[in-house]
Amino acid sequence: MSSQKGYFAHETAVVDPGSEIGEGTQVWHFSHVMAGAKIGKRCKLGQNVFVAKGAVVGNNCKIQNNVSIYEGVILEDDVFCGPSMVFTNVKTPRSAFVRNTSDDYIRTLVKRGASIGANATVICGVTIGCNAFVGAGSVVSRDVPDYALVYGVPAVVKGWACECGVRLVFAGTREARCPECGREYVIEGTTVRRR
Repeated sequence: MSSQKGYFAHETAVVDPGSEIGEGTQVWHFSHVMAGAKIGKRCKLGQNVFVAKGAVVGNNCKIQNNVSIYEGVILEDDVFCGPSMVFTNVKTPRSAFVRNTSDDYIRTLVKRGASIGANATVICGVTIGCNAFVGAGSVVSRDVPDYALVYGVPAVVKGWACECGVRLVFAGTREARCPECGREYVIEGTTVRRR
């Protein structure tokens, strides 16, 4: 237990010296945080989560069971990673040709408030926009705009989501109001912004 350090780590978790973990974060069963990993405050890492050196996890992120955050992956604040979703970090992996330097890993950025559903796969080098919503089982192979709801193989924009996660309906107009929280949005071409 590491509660004396300001965060909690289950007795089966491995937290390497040299990792940075913020106050109030919880690291659960059989998880591994490598030296050089940076994890913010109030995060929850479920069972069997791996965070590699050079990976960055912002504040208040929720990483569900069986997720690996590899080197080159950056999660901003309030990101949700569903169970068993997958990040990659090398475009051309080969067993016989080892890629093991920081220059070999391609950056993937998940912006503030984005959610990635269970069993989704995120191909390295993409940016997932603020408050975007990636459906379960999707394969993300290109950038995802802010507030976009994407799903499929490959994932494509199928709609838009509010900051609270509820689907937005523009109903033939340029404006939408979230039926759940009342936030208002404007659509301009292929982008949505908060009003």
